[in-house]
Amino acid sequence: MTRKITIALSLALACLAAACNTIEGAGRDIRNTGDAISGAARDVKDEL
Repeated sequence: MTRKITIALSLALACLAAACNTIEGAGRDIRNTGDAISGAARDVKDEL
């Protein structure tokens, strides 16, 4: 459970660091991070 969330956060942070060239890009990266966390949470919930 925590492993998937950790992986999702790590990937999201890597994307944020790589593509955060503008404020608009940062906003998209933050939204994508939230989507990744939500997806990981849904996966964990489905496993329960």
